[in-house]
Amino acid sequence: MKLSFSKRKSGGAAGQVDFSRLPRHIAIILDGNGRWAQRRGLPRTAGHKVGAETFRTIATYCRDIGIEYLTVYAFSTENWKRPKDEVDTIMGLLKRYLLEAIDTMERDNVRLRFMGDMSVLSDELKALVDRCNAISARLTGCQCNICINYGGRAEIVHAARDFAIDCGAGKVKPEDLTEELFEKYLYSAGIPSPELLIRPGGEQRLSNFLLWQCAYAEFYYTDVLWPDFSKEELHRAIAAYQHRDRRFGGIKK
Repeated sequence: MKLSFSKRKSGGAAGQVDFSRLPRHIAIILDGNGRWAQRRGLPRTAGHKVGAETFRTIATYCRDIGIEYLTVYAFSTENWKRPKDEVDTIMGLLKRYLLEAIDTMERDNVRLRFMGDMSVLSDELKALVDRCNAISARLTGCQCNICINYGGRAEIVHAARDFAIDCGAGKVKPEDLTEELFEKYLYSAGIPSPELLIRPGGEQRLSNFLLWQCAYAEFYYTDVLWPDFSKEELHRAIAAYQHRDRRFGGIKK
């Protein structure tokens, strides 16, 4: 059900949110699942399972309030270093989510896009990603970008390599390169850059996430671990964003 928040504000401890001027694109680093579980004496895999449910809740809410794009850091190129049982759990949760998405995307009019190197995923996961992409091509609603086996530096290197290949093939010339042209070679081609980057879990770094795209994003950090991240915490992040003075290198008139 589509909710109407036009010209309304959320109040209370979560801060004042003007739903008539929300950021168009929000990016979130899903951090703190393992620590959430360890603090409760549970295996790290339990935190990922709860974190997956939090993702569903927040993604659905972003759609309902009118966020056009949501990009989440689900699994980085560095996360392969984690214990095998933890990696297997994350991949199992991804499979479950993709199967559910295939059944509900058209009903909910939610598009999915996957950013990262998909070549290392299992054949089963790659087939599910392809099915989601095919369904998304027919839809027009909120787009959720899921970064899997993703690294910001790797993305830039991949884009530079593809541009070099096109130069060698005579499709473009080195002197043709501009920021706008280079963006067309990124995984995020055609997607506006995030205005707001949220990092739960207490850490204050990008961790190789959307290095190019977040050049002018507003950062919001919180000590709340991702499994405990709520709609109210999202309100706090958006309210903080709406109070920022975004000058993009200029001065306010």
